[in-house]
Amino acid sequence: MTHLGQIAAELAELGLKNLDSIFWDLPTPTLYEHAIRNNECHLAHRGALVVRTGQYTGRAVKDKFIVDEPTCREHIWWGEFNRAFQEGNFDKLFQRVSHYLESQHVYVQDCLVGADSKYEKKVRVITQDAWHSLFARTMFVRPVDLGRDISPEKPDFTVIHAPHFHAIPSQDGTNSEAFVVLHLAKRLVLIGGTSYAGEIKKAIFTIMNYLLPDEDVLPMHASANVGKDGDVAVFFGLSGTGKTTLSSDPARNLIGDDEHGWSGNAVFNFEGGCYAKVIDLSEKKEPMIYAATKRFGSILENVGMDIHTRRVDFNDGSLTENTRAAYPIQAIPNAIYPGVAGLPGNIVMLTADAFGVLPPIARLTPEQAMYYFLLGYTAKVAGTEAGVTEPQTTFSPCFGAPFMARHPSVYAQMLGEKVRANHVQCWLINTGWSGGPYGVGKRMDIDLTRSLLTAALSGELDKVAFRSDPIFGLHTPTSCPGVADEALDIKASWADKAAYDKLARELAASFHKAFTPFLKHVSAEVAAAGPLVK
Repeated sequence: MTHLGQIAAELAELGLKNLDSIFWDLPTPTLYEHAIRNNECHLAHRGALVVRTGQYTGRAVKDKFIVDEPTCREHIWWGEFNRAFQEGNFDKLFQRVSHYLESQHVYVQDCLVGADSKYEKKVRVITQDAWHSLFARTMFVRPVDLGRDISPEKPDFTVIHAPHFHAIPSQDGTNSEAFVVLHLAKRLVLIGGTSYAGEIKKAIFTIMNYLLPDEDVLPMHASANVGKDGDVAVFFGLSGTGKTTLSSDPARNLIGDDEHGWSGNAVFNFEGGCYAKVIDLSEKKEPMIYAATKRFGSILENVGMDIHTRRVDFNDGSLTENTRAAYPIQAIPNAIYPGVAGLPGNIVMLTADAFGVLPPIARLTPEQAMYYFLLGYTAKVAGTEAGVTEPQTTFSPCFGAPFMARHPSVYAQMLGEKVRANHVQCWLINTGWSGGPYGVGKRMDIDLTRSLLTAALSGELDKVAFRSDPIFGLHTPTSCPGVADEALDIKASWADKAAYDKLARELAASFHKAFTPFLKHVSAEVAAAGPLVK
């Protein structure tokens, strides 16, 4: 039986029968041709594809579910981000999606997730659109790049992606017409009603977050890079904090920009591509990412484009502030592919503090690292989300709560153990505001942040004196090579010192409140690692 015949038989066995045609493992140029022929996209100047995702320009957080079944029930962090879905409803929804796909063509990509072969998972992505198939081919590890053929092997997980099928909530048990439903026992993912491609990668990330702790691997919503001497750095951070920007460093080799595992002897990328937020992308500030978005093989989601000149406008946020670019990691000149490197020497936790009270950089104890990891703090600012008119605190445990299948304390405990066992130095870097809150102060200059980061990773900050912040208890350097001393003192950057004290105390109080649910899950030392002011 040919590979294609085998794929067709496996799809029929799965329940996808009477398909019009199956386009299996098409290469990038052919997927381009299909996407353009099917009117799924526009071709931008210099070769990138520009696509529109319609109503959903970001993840549909309230529409993600995990099937409540015996094998996973006791292990899932049920609640806001992992809503329970009944098995009977899953079976009926799966049947409806299968019938919907009859007499239609589908695109199939067989990929790998996990660049370390010891922990890799084989993933099959079945979708209606050529550009979504290209997205899967771009974002996951491509077996052909490794000289491997995994087609004779059945996948560990299958994603059935039907973006143009809309659920009926009263009939299907969903929250809306959009749905992302994971059945961990059947190793199936159903996605429908949304064309936002990020749902594909984040569904698989959730699965890896569920599986890998049992293999003594810490899954991380983090980017990572490695220096010329082999020193590995891991960057935790929510969207907009600089995770992709700071890890794409010309002086260091990129391991990956978003999802990694930390095993007993390595840090490894889950993916083979990057998915960067590109609103206001600047060639001057982010040259490597900017160049990557211009190349053939890149996909630009909801980015503004002049239909006549075919030139894109990264400053155009008319459709969404969450404009995205997907591109193969090889588009970054100094990227490692497949992304596997040694154990980390430094961990950097990024926050964009829009209140302007956290220091530009602070050194963390292992207990503080666990505290801030569980807190997952950043701040939303006006204009990034409907209804947000002033800075608002955002807490996302593990810097990725929507993707954490297990309780955050599981990952925090693993982090603490690995940090102590490997003597890892941990840092908190504020890429947000100084001189006042959003609207009064100004955003930290990226060049300042890069200088502080370089000094931390190179060991230069090990040679300077530190002081303790009286409100947050954080240890901040009094000097840094190439940085003015006054830039390190966040309070000194404020004209109104009393206003700083008031806002800093308010933020500290919000930290204590947000951490309350975790107090019973951590040691007394970790519980005491937060702000000194109650």
